[in-house]
Amino acid sequence: MRKIITTLNDHNDSLFILIKSLSKSEKRQFKLYVGRLGGNSDAKFLQLFDFLEKEKTYDESAILKSGIVTKTQLSNLKAHLYRQILISLRLTPAHQNIRVQIREQLDFATILYQKGLYKQSLKILDKAKGMALENEEKNIAYEIVELEKVIETQYITRSISTRADELALQAKELSEQNVMASKLSNLSLQLYSIMLKTGYVKSDVEKKYITDYFDGHMPIYDYDKLNFREKLWLYKAHLWYSFLIQDFLSCYKYADRYIRLFDDNPIMIKQNPVFYLKGMHYLLESLFYLKHESKFKAALDKLTNLRNGKIFPRGDNLDTLLFLYTYSNQFNYRFMIGKFEEGDTLVNEVMEGLKSPKYRIDDHHIMVFYYKIASLYFGAGDNKKCIEYCSRIIQNNSLKTNEDLACFARILNLVAHYEAGKDYHLESLLRSTYKYLIKMDDLHEVQKEMIKFVRNLGDIYPSELKREFKKLHTILLTYENDPYERRAFLYLDLLSWLESKIENRPISEVIKEKAKKLVR
Repeated sequence: MRKIITTLNDHNDSLFILIKSLSKSEKRQFKLYVGRLGGNSDAKFLQLFDFLEKEKTYDESAILKSGIVTKTQLSNLKAHLYRQILISLRLTPAHQNIRVQIREQLDFATILYQKGLYKQSLKILDKAKGMALENEEKNIAYEIVELEKVIETQYITRSISTRADELALQAKELSEQNVMASKLSNLSLQLYSIMLKTGYVKSDVEKKYITDYFDGHMPIYDYDKLNFREKLWLYKAHLWYSFLIQDFLSCYKYADRYIRLFDDNPIMIKQNPVFYLKGMHYLLESLFYLKHESKFKAALDKLTNLRNGKIFPRGDNLDTLLFLYTYSNQFNYRFMIGKFEEGDTLVNEVMEGLKSPKYRIDDHHIMVFYYKIASLYFGAGDNKKCIEYCSRIIQNNSLKTNEDLACFARILNLVAHYEAGKDYHLESLLRSTYKYLIKMDDLHEVQKEMIKFVRNLGDIYPSELKREFKKLHTILLTYENDPYERRAFLYLDLLSWLESKIENRPISEVIKEKAKKLVR
């Protein structure tokens, strides 16, 4: 697996990555496009394309040895090839989305205006503006109106007397809508940035800071005057705020509104498929945190149908997101209902996907998948495989892996070794796990209690284990509903594991029993 990750991710040459991302039809389209240019059958940039297409890794010395290009020419040739590929992709029907089509019409109108063909230019602009407004492309719509104003100032078209007023009013309305969307999108982006830098709030002080920030940056708006785009950014801002303060009920509320907004405007699903997929993932994530099994299953089925259906737009990025979100939530559903057995098929499908060049999954999400696989095998009682996947996370020192993920991977690895009866590894694992945990910043109370337990585990006699399990369970139980601690139990269901040890029965039985009580 490491070899695959290296091949896909360790080379940052933009041209090579672009060529490797092309589908067979896109490569065929490029060669047809080059052929139409005339006199390019032996062009050096096409020779470079053919060479790089066959290579498995980017090696500049190999390119120079091929004799295609000299070292001094290579940079310019690569830039030229990169541009030609982009032009070819732009002409490909699969990439002719509404945004590209409107932009193309604006370009045509600009050319006509520069040639002095004002009426023809205005005719195209009017049609393009209608398309832009219908599809909520208001930034382009504003550009169109501005060009219309420029043409009208030529005093050549002899337009109706109210034309100037109409354009001025339209420009003013579009400008106000764009400003509102910009403020809301800025707030959403800043909240997301805070999430990446500091994570979820860990205290009342942090919660107050985030709340004050959110309230202070939320623009004043009239909800009834908001259109699709403004509402979308409004819901996203509320979503990130709710996730930050761990108000998962509000997360669900705004994720549901987010998806309903798209479902009520189905044309927008086609125009903004990435936003729609992310909204589905937000919805599933909030339902997972709320442990609402029936609604989660309905949302997961909806997402799965998108992946298996032919109506939803396709493309490399969309296929990657569909793979990522569908399989990630299939694991979450199994965890929610306690279905750990017979998971090999799911694991094999995920591993095949991670190996496939079709999906460009980043290293962090690969590690998240490894943790989910390890947790699945742990629940099924297959501690050997659990240890195998935990080790892949622990040994990957090159990643800036989520600190919580790395922490609980070590704890799960330790628990799996204990369950597997691998006593000869326990002492060294106890030391390494303890050293790692105490180096962590901003430890949760749950993690602190685990440090204490791990530190003392080696000194506990077998006859005293059940008593110590009960003690730890009593302590951790106080944090189960704590707003700043409960997320720790989503990484590793320590309470169910402790209960399984105390009651001497499989952890899967404990989780299934709990799931049945929560069925909604």
